[in-house]
Amino acid sequence: MDQEYFVHKSSYVDDNCSIGKGTKIWHFSHIMSSSQIGENCNIGQNVVISPEVIIGNNVKIQNNVSVYTGVICDDDVFLGPSCVFTNVINPRSAVNRRGQYTKTHIGKGASVGANATIVCGHDIGAYAFIGAGAVVTKTIKSYALVVGNPAKQIGWMSEYGHRLNFDTNGWSVCPESNETYKLENKTVSKQKK
Repeated sequence: MDQEYFVHKSSYVDDNCSIGKGTKIWHFSHIMSSSQIGENCNIGQNVVISPEVIIGNNVKIQNNVSVYTGVICDDDVFLGPSCVFTNVINPRSAVNRRGQYTKTHIGKGASVGANATIVCGHDIGAYAFIGAGAVVTKTIKSYALVVGNPAKQIGWMSEYGHRLNFDTNGWSVCPESNETYKLENKTVSKQKK
């Protein structure tokens, strides 16, 4: 049977990996044993996917990203160039902490900007938007826009990646999709038509 995904000849895919149909793995990348990558993903140049990482469908991982054991990315996640994940909260070279990895979950449709750092154990909500260079040191709500070091929330984003401006009643409309959002109790939800 023909392989249903593409791997550039300079990349390595270890045994016992699951890679979905239509996924593309580009130059100098390494997909390690027991990792799972969904369908139609794009894995850029010089990317490392560590053992037991789970990547959903239609995930885009840009160049120079290492996704370490303990990270789970839902469908439609975007990981910008050179963004960083950690998986040990207190690393020491002389202390072996393998098997003590702290989990990080990236929700559906979330975007992590270039050079951002996600400190392990802090989940990113669905459709959240992490600005370039941000350092995430706490859990981020769905649809939140965060920037800076440490990352602070400065607003909300639509599923299409536009900043939402809420009226005094807590309503906003995405300028691209015309979908409606409601802000209540410091939480945003998309409203059904």
